Amino acid sequence: MLIVTLLEALELGLIYSILALGVFLSFRTLNTPDLTVDGSIVTGAAISAVVCTAAADLDPAVQGVVCILGLVLSFLFGMGAGAITALLNTKLKIQPLLAGILVMLGIYSINLRIQGKANINLSSRKTIYSMMDDAMGGFRWSAIVLGVLIAAVVIILMYGFLKTRLGFALRATGDNEDMVRAAGISSDRMKLLGLSVSNGLVGLAGGMLAQYQGYSDVGMGTGMVVIGLASVIIGEVLFGTRSLMQRLIAVALGAVVYRMVIGVALYLGMPPTDLKLVSAVIVTIALAMGMLGENFSLWKKKSRGGDKNA
Repeated sequence: MLIVTLLEALELGLIYSILALGVFLSFRTLNTPDLTVDGSIVTGAAISAVVCTAAADLDPAVQGVVCILGLVLSFLFGMGAGAITALLNTKLKIQPLLAGILVMLGIYSINLRIQGKANINLSSRKTIYSMMDDAMGGFRWSAIVLGVLIAAVVIILMYGFLKTRLGFALRATGDNEDMVRAAGISSDRMKLLGLSVSNGLVGLAGGMLAQYQGYSDVGMGTGMVVIGLASVIIGEVLFGTRSLMQRLIAVALGAVVYRMVIGVALYLGMPPTDLKLVSAVIVTIALAMGMLGENFSLWKKKSRGGDKNA
């Protein structure tokens, strides 16, 4: 049934919303294209999978706590990946795009080292999703409840952080780096902070994804930066950007919409091999919608101006 397909897409979309919020921080707030995402999400998944597997012989209650710890470590290791990209950019003066590519390439081997093999199966392991399922008495859509809770907490924490003085400095760095330096604020530190937190969120999304789908694979990060960008753009176009809170919620909802579009396409019989092509088309359409929206707004302003002059 289509409704089941949409609900399943919602489950995955809520996980991707964390990824999208991380991409939003680098792409929109810092105005930095960061390709580290394709590697840091796998790092988060690998750490989460390894930790959950290591706890297999422990008491079930302890296993659940360890899996939560795995998500915390996923966030921290993701931050480490982002920090390396930022240091390559700020200290070695490597272009941000190239720095992200270098880290993405190098982190592939690190992820293999973490896992010890190409993939880890978690189908019989305790995860946060199986814990939530048990807590809700086997409720079919418990993953949606958990996803909403985690996404809401992340949005609230991000909003609170970006409203602090440090958060304003971070946002100002993306808007005008020269002005920030003139004000005596280290733009290099702001980049380090922003890219670290951004990839920390991406790593957290990877940890959640591994526990949700029951496995971690070193190749699962391919194209994740495209998904993140698509979610950001779709959310901003469809839900608006009037206030900071609205932008954060819009980005999260953009990820949900993106996954629903993909889910409907698969439901209608699209071959899974065409997913990347469809993703590229969705991003292109979203970008075109944004440009058309801006042109329409300018046209309306000019029309109003012409009417007043008349």
